[in-house]
Amino acid sequence: MDLSGKVALITGGSRGLGREMVLAFAEHGADVIIASRKLDNCEKLANEVRERFGRRALPVAANVGDWNQCDALTEASYAEFGRVDILVNNAGMSPLYPSVDQVSEALYDKVFATNLKGPFRLSATIGTRMAAGGGGSILNISSVASIRPNATILPYAAAKAGLNSLTEGLAQTFAPTVRVNAIMCGTFSTDISKSWSPEFIAAIGSQTALGRIGEPNEIIGAALYFASDASSYTTGSILRVDGGMR
Repeated sequence: MDLSGKVALITGGSRGLGREMVLAFAEHGADVIIASRKLDNCEKLANEVRERFGRRALPVAANVGDWNQCDALTEASYAEFGRVDILVNNAGMSPLYPSVDQVSEALYDKVFATNLKGPFRLSATIGTRMAAGGGGSILNISSVASIRPNATILPYAAAKAGLNSLTEGLAQTFAPTVRVNAIMCGTFSTDISKSWSPEFIAAIGSQTALGRIGEPNEIIGAALYFASDASSYTTGSILRVDGGMR
């Protein structure tokens, strides 16, 4: 799980599962690029990384749903570090809507842009550079919704299903030097869950074999495995980390 000397770029990196991965990667020796839409949150976490682990940390404001901002993020990362060894496409969103017929085109496009278009563009540009250099690892953060869709998350579920497909396709595209894998996440107790009622959380937990939702730090083991040489013979894989969702 040693990441010494590596450079890791994590989108949606300032909070939730992204924050946990930033801290874990830095603790295991990586320098980090923290990207999200709010620069101040990225800067706060970058300062924490420097103080706690003595690693370099670059905060970058980026909306990955925007093609040009993805390219700007790539250029900023290479300008600062000269390379990216680990790319984690973690940024995601799933806005609420009252019914499927009231999903607007703007909402639909926004969900697909963040969850699928951004990961495609970042993987295409950074993966190509990785393949031309010393290789690397791309990790997509998918969702169990991609195989267990319901009426409340249809655009999100479809976008994440696309991300699963992209994972397998990019693994072939950038082989043999770049590994591309995904974690299919269940429900975790992140910032979003703070607005949920205890009854709602219990109801979701009851749908899992473990009887609960996940804690954010429970993503770390899988993320470190895919980011490090521990997964040197693993590519095109999609690992469920969902507590055994039924």
